[in-house]
Amino acid sequence: MERNKQLEREGAVYFLTLIAGRKQKDDLLHALSELHVPLTNVVYGKGGAEANYLKNVFGLVPEENKVVITCLLTRGQSDAVLRMLVEKFDFDKPNTGVAFTVPVDRMPFE
Repeated sequence: MERNKQLEREGAVYFLTLIAGRKQKDDLLHALSELHVPLTNVVYGKGGAEANYLKNVFGLVPEENKVVITCLLTRGQSDAVLRMLVEKFDFDKPNTGVAFTVPVDRMPFE
């Protein structure tokens, strides 16, 4: 019984959402491919916060042009990708990027 629960957790599927500056797109996609992440989706966007407000309040100057990368990952891949984003792209520092995963409990194929 406990072994089945462990296999379920390891085989769990997660949906990754990653938002960063467009200039990082190629480097991010290359890093994801090195981790054997299949099925990535890339969408371009534009930041909604006003630069003057952020600069005055927080001292940040955001990049206006964004890239949103989404993909499906296993639990092991999810942990590796989030670790890589911190180590290679400094996602743990302000004004670098945002990434999060959401577990996908069930995927209906009917």
